[in-house]
Amino acid sequence: MSDWPEARSDDNRGSRYGRGSASAQPESARVMRQVRRGPAAPPGQGGYGPGPASPPYAGGVPQQPSYVNGGEGTTYDNGYDSGYNTGQVYGGGGPGGPGGDGPGGGRGPRPAPNWRRRIKLTAITVTTLLVVTTVATYFWADSKLNREVDLSKVIDRPETGEGTNYLIVGSDSRAGMSSEEKKKLHTGSAAGKRTDSMMILHTGGNGDTLISLPRDSDVEIPTFVGSESGKTYTGTGRHVKLNAAYAEDGPELLVRTVEYNTGLHIDHYVEIGFAGFANIVDAVGGVEIEIPKGGMKDTKSGADFEAGKQTLNGEQALAFVRTRYALAASDLDRTKNQQKFLNALANQVATPGTVLNPFKLYPTMGAGLDSLIVDKDMGLYDLGKMFWAMKGVNGGDGTSMNMPISGSTNGNLVWDKAKVKTLVDELKNDDKVTVK
Repeated sequence: MSDWPEARSDDNRGSRYGRGSASAQPESARVMRQVRRGPAAPPGQGGYGPGPASPPYAGGVPQQPSYVNGGEGTTYDNGYDSGYNTGQVYGGGGPGGPGGDGPGGGRGPRPAPNWRRRIKLTAITVTTLLVVTTVATYFWADSKLNREVDLSKVIDRPETGEGTNYLIVGSDSRAGMSSEEKKKLHTGSAAGKRTDSMMILHTGGNGDTLISLPRDSDVEIPTFVGSESGKTYTGTGRHVKLNAAYAEDGPELLVRTVEYNTGLHIDHYVEIGFAGFANIVDAVGGVEIEIPKGGMKDTKSGADFEAGKQTLNGEQALAFVRTRYALAASDLDRTKNQQKFLNALANQVATPGTVLNPFKLYPTMGAGLDSLIVDKDMGLYDLGKMFWAMKGVNGGDGTSMNMPISGSTNGNLVWDKAKVKTLVDELKNDDKVTVK
């Protein structure tokens, strides 16, 4: 017999307490809101009242309450099971159940990915990286340019014409080279520096033109102002080889001499030395060139090549463009070889294997920019424009030629004055070049 506490009066219990029974017999099950209990056990089976003795819950675990959707005082039997009896407490089955979309229950399918948003974010990220890389590369490259030549010191200059004219110079400068490097590159140890090659590149709307100026060209040294002293040196009509102008007072006098003898305004000056040239070739992994029949051998330049196609490294390339004594026409044939090699080098630099490979592109740019000497007004845009024009000309999209020669005097090559005048007029007016 159970000792049940005396029931409280209705007046003493709050509204929050259920209504119990004062009887020792427990009150029957009551349907509560949103709770459904299973059917009551038959009398005498699992109850607490009198009857045949039987263990509590002899029929097994009593059915647990299941929660259903319902309003005040109403229950709805829509088949929802909390899963408590089956152990699936989280994520029930049945329609409308938490995390269930079908009879099998379980988590529903994930929403389809938003590809448009992903593509947009990827595009923004890639664009940002490209912009940052491009800007950083620009300032890095710009800082490497050696702007040493001051064209404002050049006096009595011709009027500017249409298009842009670059004076491109390959010097025999040995600055910064060790004794081992000089020996390896067969440069000798002469003091100072001279011009080994000179070219005028004209870029314009009617095609680009590259004109080689033989170093043995006969020219007159005009009146000029010393680049270092600032002193005026009056011209005396003295004639020398063109490369002597550079040896006498550097780039400024060379520009002055070219302008005086051609009448063509030079807008920009670009110079590269021996070591720089070899470094660029090595940076791109060598340049393939075809050696003419009979091969090439020159003990002074170090050239020793068999006929046919072969890839030249920096040392070999320098020997190839400097060779003159193994050639029939000496200086004129050498300028043709120089143009031929520049064509091959430009095409090698512009290949996807170099441009799209940062491990090749940046060393190539670094080798070239470290070696170049340009005028103070030269920018990266001008340099890039010059490079692509040279590539186009040597690739057949423009005109490549030597300065017209009419003969020689005292070992110097004399320009054909009539043809030179026609050529310069066409360049000034940016007309298509007709001079051969």
